[in-house]
Amino acid sequence: MSILNKMFALKQFCRNKGYSTVLKRCLTLNVDTAFDNKVYRLHQIETGPSITSELEKAEALKLFKQMDMVRRTENALAGLYREKKIRGFCHLVVGQEAVCVGINSIMRPQDTIITSYRCHGWAVLRCESISGVIAELLGFQSGAARGKGGSMHIYGPQFFGGNGIVGAHVPLGVGIGLKHKYTNDGAVSVVLYGDGAANQGQVFEAFNIAKLLMLPVLFIVENNYYGLGTASHRSSANPEYYRTCSFLPGIRCSGMDILTVRESTRYGFKHILDGKGPIIVEMMTYRYFGHSMSDPGTSYRDRDEISSVRERKDAIQHMKNMLVESKLATPEEIKAIETENKKLVTAETEKAFKDKETPVEELTADCYKSFPFPMRVPKMHTWIPHKNIGKYGSVSK
Repeated sequence: MSILNKMFALKQFCRNKGYSTVLKRCLTLNVDTAFDNKVYRLHQIETGPSITSELEKAEALKLFKQMDMVRRTENALAGLYREKKIRGFCHLVVGQEAVCVGINSIMRPQDTIITSYRCHGWAVLRCESISGVIAELLGFQSGAARGKGGSMHIYGPQFFGGNGIVGAHVPLGVGIGLKHKYTNDGAVSVVLYGDGAANQGQVFEAFNIAKLLMLPVLFIVENNYYGLGTASHRSSANPEYYRTCSFLPGIRCSGMDILTVRESTRYGFKHILDGKGPIIVEMMTYRYFGHSMSDPGTSYRDRDEISSVRERKDAIQHMKNMLVESKLATPEEIKAIETENKKLVTAETEKAFKDKETPVEELTADCYKSFPFPMRVPKMHTWIPHKNIGKYGSVSK
């Protein structure tokens, strides 16, 4: 009798006896052939993350719901950008949802996250409402940063952005890790950056100080293969970013399988909390849109490549298949979640548009915790008093 059949028999036994025991299923992680039939690649590590993952039904459905919600929100933002309702830069995370949702599911309330400008997924997960995220990109007052941050600068409790300069936030994340160690709060600073930032000098400086001081920092390379329009093998002498640092251990995993993301993150947390210092985890993922909405994304790759990844590796479709095949959920339950998410995104978009643009007088508001002097606004030739009017961040879900 197979393990799966035994588990089904146990579940039926519990039902017949009226037991309320929650059954956990043991799901084998997806093995990507691109990894030579290995789930993980390791650097300076003998035993890597677990190749199995336990999920209860409620947790599994929550993960699927969050991934689907992130994608639907991003698709809504793409439509608003095309309608010229959103101005400026707009970097979408469509295709990479398993990374943010998987990492977030392992993080504890005290842990912190800082990431790059491709931050909408984290904003959906961490901000008070989806309408607040949409309003932020519209430049409206009810935005998560009161309409002043826009697409690349969104914040919330334990969420330090959204940062616009490539790689510049990595040293900031190490600074947050220093705070965790200094205050002994037991938290981990999760620092995400892309393959386009992986060769920057400030990233290696951050590695050095994090290791030197043994800071609780989890470095995560969100490798979507293209730094803007340049493939990683064309920009990097060593495109295996998990092993570019001689004094930090590293892991490479599939970022298109939420279970491998979760187990790699879990391993990274345990490594750090066991006092072994910082670690690098490289998650291989893929974006379906261009670098930003102004990039069609087809001058450096063809549409067949994008379609092939969607068909073979899409994280959300893989999660759906896994839920149905393991009988953790029925197709009807999945459809109900998708319908609920669709209605919610539509309602939240309508709610965002009921607000108005942030007035110019607020440009100097909340720049400091306390500042008694007026501030000069460039090109306006005027001084505006500093004031504090916004609440800090929003409530994590």
